[in-house]
Amino acid sequence: MKQRITSIIQESIEVKRAVMEACVPSLEKAAQAIILAFQGRNRVYFCGNGGSAADSQHLAAEFIGRFQKERLALPAIALTTDSSILTCLTNDYSYDIIFSRQIEALGAKGDVLVGLSTSGKSVNVIKAFERAKEMGIITVAFVGHDGGPMGRMADIAITVPSRVTARIQEAHITLAHALCEIVENEFAAK
Repeated sequence: MKQRITSIIQESIEVKRAVMEACVPSLEKAAQAIILAFQGRNRVYFCGNGGSAADSQHLAAEFIGRFQKERLALPAIALTTDSSILTCLTNDYSYDIIFSRQIEALGAKGDVLVGLSTSGKSVNVIKAFERAKEMGIITVAFVGHDGGPMGRMADIAITVPSRVTARIQEAHITLAHALCEIVENEFAAK
């Protein structure tokens, strides 16, 4: 058991080393886009399924609350949290449009939509990206392996070079925390 635990941790370290080379430029672009959105009094939306839904909520909370420094709240919304909206849209339409319909209702040009998907194949996030692009909303994809359709269609793709879902998710949260820190530094009292 000890050997397997050590192996898992080592694998995670190796993925994060690869992330430093592969993801820093795109993470920097994502930070710049989010900073510009917040400076322009626009919003940032987050969406994903399963663990990525939980990460979406986590990230929205970091911006509305605080990450490490005191500052004004920043307008971030997780599209994964309103059970009435989610069940209404699933029942009346389909699960595929649960995020795109919310973007249609809430989004505006200059906003940013961050979609998280380890495979980059989540149809409901892809549809949200399609709607966002029609509305002039910048799309940021946190994906893994080859990025999938989401990575190819996003304005900014942060692609973790791994095929292992757990390692991709671990890297996503590390990258997302870096994103939170960079963005927060722009708005914290100096």
